[in-house]
Amino acid sequence: MSISPPRTAVVIGGGVVGSACGLRLADAGVAVTLIDDAPAQRPASWGNAGHIAVEQVEPIASWATLRSAPRRHFARGGALDLPVAAIGAWLPFGLRLTAAATRFDAGKAALTRLMAGAMPAWRRLAKDVGDAALLREDGHFILWETPASAAAGRAAWAATDTGTASIRDATASELAALRGAMGAPFAGAVRCEGSAQIADPTRLADALAAALARAGVERRIGVATLVRRGDRVTVAVGGERLDADIVLVAAGIGSAALLGGIRVRVPLIAERGYHIEAATSGAMLPPRVFEDRSMIVTRFGDRLRAASFVEFSRADRPPDPRKWARLHAHVAGLGLAFEGEVTPWYGSRPTLPDYLPAIGRVAGTANLAAAFGHNHLGLTLSAVTGDIVAALLMDGSAADSALAPSRFF
Repeated sequence: MSISPPRTAVVIGGGVVGSACGLRLADAGVAVTLIDDAPAQRPASWGNAGHIAVEQVEPIASWATLRSAPRRHFARGGALDLPVAAIGAWLPFGLRLTAAATRFDAGKAALTRLMAGAMPAWRRLAKDVGDAALLREDGHFILWETPASAAAGRAAWAATDTGTASIRDATASELAALRGAMGAPFAGAVRCEGSAQIADPTRLADALAAALARAGVERRIGVATLVRRGDRVTVAVGGERLDADIVLVAAGIGSAALLGGIRVRVPLIAERGYHIEAATSGAMLPPRVFEDRSMIVTRFGDRLRAASFVEFSRADRPPDPRKWARLHAHVAGLGLAFEGEVTPWYGSRPTLPDYLPAIGRVAGTANLAAAFGHNHLGLTLSAVTGDIVAALLMDGSAADSALAPSRFF
């Protein structure tokens, strides 16, 4: 049975994924209302490292990840943390991740398909919001601090499928630039070509908001609730009930609670990350990944941001100040150019056990769709997700079954 293209849509979620989806639906002639419960730009959309990580076509749900987990634990100096107080969240999630690791090849194929469209979609989106310079296609660097880790790291990347991106040794001039931007020595570096970064997250947020306004999208600030009657879903917000041809849930970590309110259960976990940021007068370099410390450092204008950690927890738990302390120690140990007051941040990446997003219509409903669960790749995949959602809903394009929201229920 064919489904008519929607004339009206409510998009729940004002982050980069929800904004991209709302804009593409509006571009297709849909009357869109976008509901944002976090206008202060504190979610993961605006706290990330700004990295367009098209090289990451291998899902984290893998046997390699599971084997490496013990040595990557926070207590051993790594970036992975499983807080005892949050065992009720991460233990069942971990069991599902283990099951998903048996389907790694299928997951990789699905993620490779998504990544193939990620960079072209970002070029179009940056141009369409009126700021093509938002996208910096300068790749990124990966550095190691010891000869042993450099040798192991190079070998690992040589054996890794990087999709449309490629890895090469850093040149002499690049090595000199890297050395000039830090006060500590390092043992080796490679450059990834084909990846990119967003020039500034706040500038991106402002550009998206302006583009949505030009497209006629109505933006509402408030907390939404889903209400189901039969196979149709409406949205309650601010004492008002909104009915639309399509209700799109793109609320990041909040998507699980929204859907849970209508008894649709999704195994979404808060995979929390932390960063610190300060002014800098150092060199303008592409993002730098310090693999020995599981940390990425990105320059945004006159500020430098250092981000790290994979903390499986709940979004409502207080932050762990030890994470910020370790980031401070990493920055100091590497001699990075942090100047003046340092601003801390933490946020929750919305992660599903197979490390693939949920994109598509929600089975058993007439007008509910999903675009959430992008884990570490929310920024990377936001533009192409907007394109996919618009194609699915407007043109009846075939959905990718590997991304079906119903795969977990």
